[in-house]
Amino acid sequence: MTLKHVVIGGGTGFIGTQIINSLSHKGASYTCISRMPGPNRISWHDLECYGLPENTTAVINVAGQNILDPKQRWSEGFKQNVINSRVETTKSLAKAITNTKANVFITISGVSYYKPNDTEYTEENKCEKYDFLSELCHNWEAAAQLPKDSNIRQVTIRSGVVLGRNGGMIKQIYLPFFFGLGGPIDNGKQYMPWIHITDLVNLFLFSIENKNVHGILNGVAPQIVTNTEFTKAFASVMRRPAFIPVPRIVLNIIFNEERAKIMLEGQKVIPKRVNELGFQYKYPDINSACAELIKNK
Repeated sequence: MTLKHVVIGGGTGFIGTQIINSLSHKGASYTCISRMPGPNRISWHDLECYGLPENTTAVINVAGQNILDPKQRWSEGFKQNVINSRVETTKSLAKAITNTKANVFITISGVSYYKPNDTEYTEENKCEKYDFLSELCHNWEAAAQLPKDSNIRQVTIRSGVVLGRNGGMIKQIYLPFFFGLGGPIDNGKQYMPWIHITDLVNLFLFSIENKNVHGILNGVAPQIVTNTEFTKAFASVMRRPAFIPVPRIVLNIIFNEERAKIMLEGQKVIPKRVNELGFQYKYPDINSACAELIKNK
């Protein structure tokens, strides 16, 4: 199908902003659902009261509170905000899209669905809930489920660490690496499933445009790397040393053990279905991805 009018939940965030830019370049119209007013925007309250715009052909939800915001203490209240910003927004959009003429509903989830170990996970693997983050992913995906008799195509993209110049992890680590203070996290042996922001955005658009795309997609690059391998690649393109490891205890103190797991543990995730569907990565390897991240910095 062609891109016509796309509604994006969380369109003002790191990923949502890039999706909107790509839609604009392709000549598609869009509506962003946001807490902030502005052109081409509606609020979540508007969605609840009035539903989706009549001309909506596709809906994407990438809304979600930043889990690794160091300014936010890991409290029960913050955890609930993390849940609501993902699960409740997805429920709202699933409800809103049910009785519309939209063709496709695409939501994001995370690779924390999979348990960290040496298993090579593909989209076919089923995992039980094992901690807060995995339960969050399970509930997030469950919130997106439409009625069984729905004709709307559904896609769920389980994203890895998103690498982009203007947000996410790179925004956090750029200055320490620039000043030669970068290094691996803990022992650096943990897997780091990753994807360049350009490829993730293109995967969303690919999922809208191709009617044969449905179900779970692992939103990760085809190259599996460890945190140490990423660190070496990023330091190399910056031409900086990166020998100062970040101790586990420091991350546990700053972020709390429960969410520090995001950085201290990793999954070996394979984008099997993404490759089978013929999706073409622009940045399939960590060296080319890192080179683009510091270009024009």
